Amino acid sequence: MELDNVFFAMGLTVLAGLSTGIGSAFAFFTKRTNMKFLSVALGFSAGVMIYVSMIEIFPKAQEALNSAMGKVVGSWMTVTSFFFGMVIIAVIDRLVPEQGNPHEIRKVEEMTDIGAKSDRDKLMRMGTMTALAIAIHNFPEGLVTFTSALKDPSLGIAIAVAIAIHNIPEGIAVSIPIYFATGDKKKAFKLSFLSGLSEPVGALIGYLFLMPFLNDMVFGIIFAMVGGIMVFISLDELLPTAREYGEAHLSIYGLVGGMMVMAVSLLLFI
Repeated sequence: MELDNVFFAMGLTVLAGLSTGIGSAFAFFTKRTNMKFLSVALGFSAGVMIYVSMIEIFPKAQEALNSAMGKVVGSWMTVTSFFFGMVIIAVIDRLVPEQGNPHEIRKVEEMTDIGAKSDRDKLMRMGTMTALAIAIHNFPEGLVTFTSALKDPSLGIAIAVAIAIHNIPEGIAVSIPIYFATGDKKKAFKLSFLSGLSEPVGALIGYLFLMPFLNDMVFGIIFAMVGGIMVFISLDELLPTAREYGEAHLSIYGLVGGMMVMAVSLLLFI
């Protein structure tokens, strides 16, 4: 494995994780959330994730596992790993309370209203718990970005962009409560920005513990799980939120647009 590829994959993971800071900036410089933009953007992110998972990641995982275990056993292992990835991210979501769950996306004005009604300790606790929740959630997302970029750099770029888009609202969920609790924009931005560091930490842990043992079988299992994680995030979090906060058709337009962009980008690297 070339060291340059490792640095490239880690760099993409860092950028995707730190996009929470963009959400913080949005929260401080706007008083109302642009619902149409958010709906299209989240739909776009879901489209990229679903398309790349089913068209690119799943077949590559199956090819690797078929090579290592034979067609029948390899195919069963691919499907099992795919759904096991869904189970992992579903369990993580269930363990995090709704109030602190970064995937329960809130509008800027909703967070502002909370600030007007709540005391500082409660807000600080909310922001801190959300930052902790983001750290937990971003571990598998970091592994998703890192593994994909390591296997296929062009694929890694597309996935990093999709994950970065869906990390932006998480920055709002961390920064606004902390800002209203402390009155310090810099502190709120810093804590929100740093909460995204768990993504490259997840990638680093994955690299240190998994990469020394990486062969076709291990790679196939991880990649299939990555596909499952991405599809679950899209169906359970991104699309419902996009439809809830925007016009119904906008999320689907974004979804189709994301799929088209992902399809063209993959064709360009054939």
